[in-house]
Amino acid sequence: MKLRGMILTSLLIAIGLVLHYIVPPIAGGMKPDFLLAMLFVALYIDNSPKNTFVAGLLAGIFAALTSTFPGGQIANIVDKFLTAFAVMAMIKAFARFNSNLTVLITSFVGTIFSGVVFLQTALFVVGSLPVAFPVLFATVVIPTALINIVATFVCYKVVFSAKDMITHKA
Repeated sequence: MKLRGMILTSLLIAIGLVLHYIVPPIAGGMKPDFLLAMLFVALYIDNSPKNTFVAGLLAGIFAALTSTFPGGQIANIVDKFLTAFAVMAMIKAFARFNSNLTVLITSFVGTIFSGVVFLQTALFVVGSLPVAFPVLFATVVIPTALINIVATFVCYKVVFSAKDMITHKA
């Protein structure tokens, strides 16, 4: 893992943490997870297994620190870690296709995957959810996935534009 990639991954995860912390809960104490958008962009920058491991683990720990959902601490660590590797696999599988379209698809599918893993893990840890799974899926996971499509795409464009400018000047 190159130093530049590590620094950029750290900055993106930190920005995601701030956004994750300040966004208010929607339903049942669950929040939209902008930390995922930053995790996805970090993985587009460097999708090596080492960076995926570190970024997924850090994102999970940071999300756990700000979670207000019952059982959310463990659920966040599990979900971000597994989601990081699922998204890494999607990025590698879609590498030969149009990058704009793959960013949109990866962010949507990755967020859905993350939400399902989170809810299932929380259900396993606590034994029940504050609101029924279908309600949380429909009112939090799907809207978050739609929001993350836009957030991830915008962040992806900004980061890669800045990266291109830095690369051309260096």
